[in-house]
Amino acid sequence: MRLLLVEDDKGLRDGLTQALHGAGYAVDTADNGIDAEALGHVEPYDAVILDLGLPRRSGLDVLRAWRSRANKVPVIILTARGAWHEKVDGFQAGCDDYLAKPFHVEELLARLAALLRRSSGQAGAAVTVGELALDEERQTVTTAGGTTHSLTGTEFRLLRYFMLNAGKLLSKSRLTEHVYEYDDDRDSNVIEVYVNRLRQKLGREWIETRRGQGYIFRNPVP
Repeated sequence: MRLLLVEDDKGLRDGLTQALHGAGYAVDTADNGIDAEALGHVEPYDAVILDLGLPRRSGLDVLRAWRSRANKVPVIILTARGAWHEKVDGFQAGCDDYLAKPFHVEELLARLAALLRRSSGQAGAAVTVGELALDEERQTVTTAGGTTHSLTGTEFRLLRYFMLNAGKLLSKSRLTEHVYEYDDDRDSNVIEVYVNRLRQKLGREWIETRRGQGYIFRNPVP
């Protein structure tokens, strides 16, 4: 899953980026409202973590601009402001969750994971497809027989995106957009390598290839 982190405090931005990488996310960053707004318009993020007190353009203005163009990306607002009416302003502008500074990184990660599950139609506390269960904290997957497999960083990001979009036809270009960061070398052919690695761990039947179109992740048990 690919995120945009918008925070002008370099120390906090670097710390959060490291924590998000550790939690298995690809992360792009911006330190001002104008760059953030532009990135949000053109890049297909799965979620945005957005500070309100930004230079050049406020976080609220950025969020309003996205929503005015029907950009539905899930947004968690970060702010040092704690007044209830400022929270109301954030929700009225279209945010999905709100976290006041200072906060524990673990809480942000938990809120983010829950938001991504909800936005993908998963109501439970874990990402599951059939009897396949993804452990987001340990970055492992457990199959129907109870076997648990460890995942590399790229395998985990790819499998989480597959499972949160189960049943959808996903092109290789779309997968690369959501698995890699802005500055990464996005070779869509590498996706085939990681799809084959996942098939070796889960079974080939979980990931269907549509030649010339992409892949569909589906529960093989009707």
